[in-house]
Amino acid sequence: MYQAENTNFKTNQSFTQEFTRSCLGRIIIAGVILLVALIVAYFTAPKEADMNLEMTDNIMQCLEANSETKGDVVDDVVHDLAFIFTTADTTMIPQDMLKTYYAHNRLESYRHTFFSTTYIHNNMHPEGIRVGIGFFGLIIPTVLFEDILLDVGPVHKGYEQKLNQQVIIPDDDLGENPNITEFHYKRDPDN
Repeated sequence: MYQAENTNFKTNQSFTQEFTRSCLGRIIIAGVILLVALIVAYFTAPKEADMNLEMTDNIMQCLEANSETKGDVVDDVVHDLAFIFTTADTTMIPQDMLKTYYAHNRLESYRHTFFSTTYIHNNMHPEGIRVGIGFFGLIIPTVLFEDILLDVGPVHKGYEQKLNQQVIIPDDDLGENPNITEFHYKRDPDN
């Protein structure tokens, strides 16, 4: 019994169908998509000037949001998401807070190959702490209110002086407890 037309084993697929269904074809397609994404990321990474401008606006919004009531980390994260789409109203920020911010904090932005970052430097974070990241033309703030140095005061009155706030250790005698000993090892007298 010979079947003249056995269409069950014939493949009428084109080269592109065979290429997209093969393992090597899928790896090459994924590599091309990744390469295109990296090229787009390279050309759309924000410049240092854009990062400084946008992050200054975001920090002003953080100061504005925390000028009356101080929030916690969760509030700062929620505010950071909103800061992406809004701008600051610097008239709502107390002027003494602005003076202190500009006197003790400094922003530095860096453009990397595919993204940009902004760091804030102050006496609490002399090495800098990241407060923003930018990629694909979008700048996302990660600033927390506790990263900004606003309260500055002397710790010492002068050289070889005691701290302004001395720590007082209470000297309460709690008595003796016979159940607590230095060593709880009991030696066997037979050995």
